[in-house]
Amino acid sequence: MRITILTVPDCPNVPVVQDRLTAALDGRAAGIELVEVSAEDDAARWGMTGSPTVLLDGTDPFATPGAPPSVSCRLYRDAEGRTDGAPSVQALREALAGAHQPQQADEQDCCETDPLDPIGRAGRGRRAPVEGGLRLVQQAILRNFTTTGRAPDAVLLEPVAVEAGRTADDVLAELDREDFLTLDGSGRIKAAYPFSAEETRHQVHLANGVSVWSMCAIDALGISAMLGQDVTVSSTDPVDGRPVTVTFSNGAPIWEPAAAVVFVGRRKGAGPAATVCCDALNFFAGQSSAEQWQLAHPEVRGEIVGQARATQLGQQTFGPLLQDG
Repeated sequence: MRITILTVPDCPNVPVVQDRLTAALDGRAAGIELVEVSAEDDAARWGMTGSPTVLLDGTDPFATPGAPPSVSCRLYRDAEGRTDGAPSVQALREALAGAHQPQQADEQDCCETDPLDPIGRAGRGRRAPVEGGLRLVQQAILRNFTTTGRAPDAVLLEPVAVEAGRTADDVLAELDREDFLTLDGSGRIKAAYPFSAEETRHQVHLANGVSVWSMCAIDALGISAMLGQDVTVSSTDPVDGRPVTVTFSNGAPIWEPAAAVVFVGRRKGAGPAATVCCDALNFFAGQSSAEQWQLAHPEVRGEIVGQARATQLGQQTFGPLLQDG
């Protein structure tokens, strides 16, 4: 389970909730992340309604319907109606237990989740907001990929971040939290959707002669629309290794083999797209191959889509990323 504590700087109730979480976990392993939030707009993006807010796999189990985003102190009410600055150990135990429903309920929740939700960020899209220099830095990263085939170092992004009165490291950390990109343990860019800094199954050859790796099949199909240029996508069927090529000519894709399809899916649970779905969105040389892969991966929920639908998904998701405004 992923546990996140959202807090304003120096919140006195954070040590309290940390101790109570440790007691509620009763020796069970869990990653606990502490995230400082200072601005109301950041609180809105995180779903924070006061400090501290505890998220279990991205969900606030103590949420009050209609409560506005807030960076003020948060009060919790116990069973007797008394207020406290953190949930009680018993309340946390119940919330932790509720996050692990029986298998039948878990499967039902999975089936009610859109497999493309991580790609589109629950309808918010992949284009970062203008505020805080997020879009400026995101677009600078994407353009660096298209000219060099690699992710830029933070030092190259510093002048862009300075325009927004921030440091590159600060903006990168926020872009990572909001799943516009992913960072490794040392803060270097591993991926900035649709591009990957590491080799993947999907390579895209650009008109300027640069080749880049994309995170998944849908990402690869969106690059032509994002750049406004023809590209060639080279991938392989994960079942039998057969090559799959999509060549964009005047914006129209030509698929080889002609029977190629795409499987669009996601794994159960919350997390960034790189974790829950990127390895479950692949090209297949034909329907039977995709069906074989689907049967071999019951942990992945999704569907096989045709060429037109797959191309549309990529174009809609990534086409706007380099647009201004």
